[in-house]
Amino acid sequence: MINFSVNHSFAAKILFVSFLFVAMECTAQPTPKRALLALSKTDHVLSVVDPVSLKVLTRIPVGVDPHEVVASTDGKTAYVCIYGGGSFHEINVIDLVAQKPSLTIDTRPLFGPHDIAFVNGKAWFTAEGSKAVGRYDPSTGKLDWSMGTGENRTHMIYVTPDAKRIYTTNVSSGTVSILVDTIIQPGKNAPPNAPAREDWVQTIIATSRGSEGFDVLPDGSELWTASSEDGTITIIDPFAKKQAAKIDAKVNGANRLKFTPDGKLAFISSLQSGELTVYDTKTRKEVKRIKMGKGAAGILMDAEGGRAFVACSADNYIAIVDLNTLEVTGHLDVGGVPDGMAWAVQQ
Repeated sequence: MINFSVNHSFAAKILFVSFLFVAMECTAQPTPKRALLALSKTDHVLSVVDPVSLKVLTRIPVGVDPHEVVASTDGKTAYVCIYGGGSFHEINVIDLVAQKPSLTIDTRPLFGPHDIAFVNGKAWFTAEGSKAVGRYDPSTGKLDWSMGTGENRTHMIYVTPDAKRIYTTNVSSGTVSILVDTIIQPGKNAPPNAPAREDWVQTIIATSRGSEGFDVLPDGSELWTASSEDGTITIIDPFAKKQAAKIDAKVNGANRLKFTPDGKLAFISSLQSGELTVYDTKTRKEVKRIKMGKGAAGILMDAEGGRAFVACSADNYIAIVDLNTLEVTGHLDVGGVPDGMAWAVQQ
């Protein structure tokens, strides 16, 4: 009789949990066609946010110390860099439709994947611990290319839409690397029977130590990067491959720099001051400083909503900034120490 009572109680608990699971499944909200993705470093989750209601629809577990995220072109898959200060070697792949982890890419021999871009059907990433950049092909499930920069803390990355140019900041070296792809054709500068192959050529441009966050104007004519150490903004002509100007912007502690969708303004976040500094890209003059909290980091522009999302890592929230009024209009909670963000737009 006692055994029956215990078993009956256990069965009742299992039945209750089953009903609860089914109820949760029934009420689970699917990933919207256009979703905001945001990482929490301390909670080790990727939050999927409805950009209209600003509600967190689901939190998907990722590895320890996630830093940057990007979505595939079709918006159905997310790639999350597991950084570990340059010592880890994983990129988590997330199924955004099923809302669950899909697989883990082992990036070895490349260590410290930090920033990531998805261009031309492939994921391109920095490998800070290996002073390199790498490329992953989802169709083959393999790393199919990498190149060393020889610079210290190869950190953030930008790949042009044609996948022929790569820009990356080397934080501790105080430089920007410009990598340009040229194809070596057989019979020209290679033996007639040799297969065509990529030949990437690097140009290194001096900036200032601590140059980390950067962005490229929509027309590709300028690259701006901000230094956390001396607070300057370095402007580079990426086609001439040289420094075009340097601004004493006093953005000490600068972490990220992003242009507004129209390219008219540059937003620079500071982990040191907690400010968001706004610059006019034409006049190259400061427009405004907005107090965000104790420390501002990742920036994501929202062209459709006319706003910017700024991850205030030290404050454990994401601030929302109106691009017209340049005022903070609200806050979003995606977990502790938010940072990397991206858009996923399902095709």
